[in-house]
Amino acid sequence: MNIKLIQIGKTKQTELDTLISLYTDRLNHLVKFETITIQDIKNTKNLNENQQKEKEAELILRHLQSSDWVVLLDEKGKTFTSIKFADFFQQKMNSGIKTLVFVIGGPYGFSDKIYHVAKQKVALSSMTFTHEMIRLLFTEQVYRAYAILNNLPYHHS
Repeated sequence: MNIKLIQIGKTKQTELDTLISLYTDRLNHLVKFETITIQDIKNTKNLNENQQKEKEAELILRHLQSSDWVVLLDEKGKTFTSIKFADFFQQKMNSGIKTLVFVIGGPYGFSDKIYHVAKQKVALSSMTFTHEMIRLLFTEQVYRAYAILNNLPYHHS
């Protein structure tokens, strides 16, 4: 199974980017993990929230295939413990899904177009984090899930 993370905008804090790279490198020893960064929308001053979400949706949809299992990282999504998140990945692998795609939306979330193509929503926390922090938290949790599945000495119950 391949895992993709689609995100809007670059990570501007180099410290976070360094940590994200650390977990991405570790993860790529266990599963094919790819990050797709979509450039921030330009001239957003002339756009309302819905127009910005629609423009982001067009860009996100270009990176999706009809066979992808799309999961939105959304505050209204299902929460998991780390063990249950590992079970989630095992279940997706067992079901034969080739590509599992996670999407981090822009500052205003997702358009209805994106909600319609998504199969699931996952929340990493009930708290609100910056999009850059979510990238780090998500990448670390995916690594943790695969460490659990591979019996690596990373997660302690």
